Amino acid sequence: MKILCDTHVHTVNSFDGESTVLEMAEKAVELGLSAIAVTDHMEAPEIRLGADSQFGDMLRQIERSVREVEEISPRFEGKLKIYRGMELGEPTHQPKLTKKAMGIADFDFILASIHNLKDEEDFYYLDYSTQDIPRFLGRYFDELLDTAENADFDSLAHLTYPLRYIYERTDFRPDLDDYAEKIDAVLSALAKREKALEINTSGLFKTIGRTLPDINVIKRFRELGGKYVTIGSDAHRASDLAKGIEQGLKTARISGFEHFTIYENRRPKMIEIWY
Repeated sequence: MKILCDTHVHTVNSFDGESTVLEMAEKAVELGLSAIAVTDHMEAPEIRLGADSQFGDMLRQIERSVREVEEISPRFEGKLKIYRGMELGEPTHQPKLTKKAMGIADFDFILASIHNLKDEEDFYYLDYSTQDIPRFLGRYFDELLDTAENADFDSLAHLTYPLRYIYERTDFRPDLDDYAEKIDAVLSALAKREKALEINTSGLFKTIGRTLPDINVIKRFRELGGKYVTIGSDAHRASDLAKGIEQGLKTARISGFEHFTIYENRRPKMIEIWY
């Protein structure tokens, strides 16, 4: 049986989302998905700024996201499972604020991510032509290791995320072999703590042209004892929901995983990959 789930979905309750929770759910049913996890953005350090944050009042946005999931879920009973999630950005930068974010609701699923280095701009806004990219990536993987070792989360999102912008905006093509020791440390920490690695399919449709991370990193995660992988499109509009999910499943299977994972009440549920 072909079971498809998308566990990285943004709605209008994210500052950059374009579709409502209801629109995402209706699209999921149309596509034949079994489940989605609504993982709207929560950049933990931004909580202190409230409505003055460039991303909006994130506490209220996540509260609204969870409330809407709970309100519409009964309408999709027997057709679609909608999980209460959150993409928790920079969870180790401000531990007290992170704890506040985690207390918003009884979440099903927490994605951890890093969208900026500590006390620096979001990767989206950086001028990569002025960056010492090798040093920048080294610092990024160090922060990922801190997250993998110490944060409370279920799956680590888009491990090679900065490469998306580096490929789009420069001619520099980093060799991940240069960071193999750091990446192995991250993957080993995930495996030791029985955390999942996300296969983010958004990169398939960007200049980088591959999943984030790519198949070599996913294979290495398996070699180092990784047990769980989640697969998400990172859709910010209904038209992108589940985009690349089947290719993500195939990548997981080729990498040695026989199951992908969804989370309910923060507990992993493994689903067999049919490929």
